[in-house]
Amino acid sequence: MEREVAWQLVQDQVGNANLRKHMLATEAVMQALARHLGEDEALWGLAGLLHDIDYDETYEDPARHGLLGAEMLAERGVDPRIVQAVRAHNEMHGLPRETRLDMALYAVDPLTGLIIAAALIRKPKKLAPVTTEFILNRFKEKGFARGANREQIASCEELGLTLDEFVGIGLEAMQGIADDLGL
Repeated sequence: MEREVAWQLVQDQVGNANLRKHMLATEAVMQALARHLGEDEALWGLAGLLHDIDYDETYEDPARHGLLGAEMLAERGVDPRIVQAVRAHNEMHGLPRETRLDMALYAVDPLTGLIIAAALIRKPKKLAPVTTEFILNRFKEKGFARGANREQIASCEELGLTLDEFVGIGLEAMQGIADDLGL
């Protein structure tokens, strides 16, 4: 699937503008991570962009999230590696994350929320002044961005990255598309 087609699918399937921004952020971080790890940037980016494609249909039934998305993508002929990563990114299913793509998407998904939360608590509510150190300090605060699963983010170690490296890659990627994110 071409990126333009994928973005149109996101716009058709996902009504919430903030969720679409999350999907763009996940795409950017996945691309940067692929570049850092010597992986396929286009493939990893598409996985990030499409990972929550079923959210409007599954938000009241989180046990279906990822499974329906994988089915939707498979029906459209999306690369099976992306389909698998989308299926495995929801830990409720207990599916093994076998590939680096699977592991990366799982770790990146909550990282974007943590980074956005860090930007929103500082004036001027922009990504530009946020630092890796600031995010890592917030990471340690249990009450901050509770929805950003710390264990899931820390699973970046399965990719051979320290938390510091991982957060830095993610932050830089999101700063690169700050205008698209409204931050």
